[in-house]
Amino acid sequence: MAASQTEYRVVEEQDVSSDYARHGDLLKAIANYWNAHIHDLAIAKHPVGTQGFFQDLDEYRFDKLRYLPKIVNFNGYRGKTILEVGCGIGIDLLRFAKGGAKVFGVDLARQSIELAKKNFELNGAWGEFRIMNGEALEFEDNSFDVVYAHGVLQYTASAEMMAKELHRVLKPGGEAIMMVYNRISWLNALSKIMKVDLEHEDAPVLKKYSIGEFKQILAPFAQVRLVPERFPVASKLHKGWKAALYNGIFVPAFNVMPQFLVRPLGWHLMAFCNK
Repeated sequence: MAASQTEYRVVEEQDVSSDYARHGDLLKAIANYWNAHIHDLAIAKHPVGTQGFFQDLDEYRFDKLRYLPKIVNFNGYRGKTILEVGCGIGIDLLRFAKGGAKVFGVDLARQSIELAKKNFELNGAWGEFRIMNGEALEFEDNSFDVVYAHGVLQYTASAEMMAKELHRVLKPGGEAIMMVYNRISWLNALSKIMKVDLEHEDAPVLKKYSIGEFKQILAPFAQVRLVPERFPVASKLHKGWKAALYNGIFVPAFNVMPQFLVRPLGWHLMAFCNK
């Protein structure tokens, strides 16, 4: 009996080690992917790393995500410490910095961190940037007034681990702002019907969540408010007859539908949480 128990524990340890190895390999694949895929690069009209490049991507992002500055007050955190996990090239974080916040950005992708530093340098803004795994943050408990992860949890190896880390480094009473993709949404349905891949469909990890599933991930937080957002706007990225049909017919038709019908179908599930 004792021998059997010992044998079982050895097998269990091997399985755990194997799981850690697979998880680590997945994180490496995620880092490699985002080093090679700058978000929205295809719409840039100027060379990568120039002032024009950053302006192109900022304008495109906030034209596509018109809701974002309406529900996130980028100028409302003066004097606060903000950590963005998955900061990319620093577009959102720069807005917080211009509003007077003390900002920190981390990302798995070295390319993103280097470009974020350049973005801040060109804009005369201060920010601290580090290559870091958002599932194992190298910060003390209760370090930040605000943690921000817009469109990041769905691309990481474990959204649950990242949410726990965001909670851990957030100060008591602090605010967490996150976004994931809504599985039960107009865009997910349209993508399947029209057989058009979503952006970064080829990423090593791309998950979509129902409202209930997202709430489970956010279980560590004391207060959680979810707001479905991002409704159709004309696409500048896609071309051809499908894009013409989408821009000319679907977008206008969807946007005249009653809000109470379409609100739960927003592609982005925004979460506003407190510790």
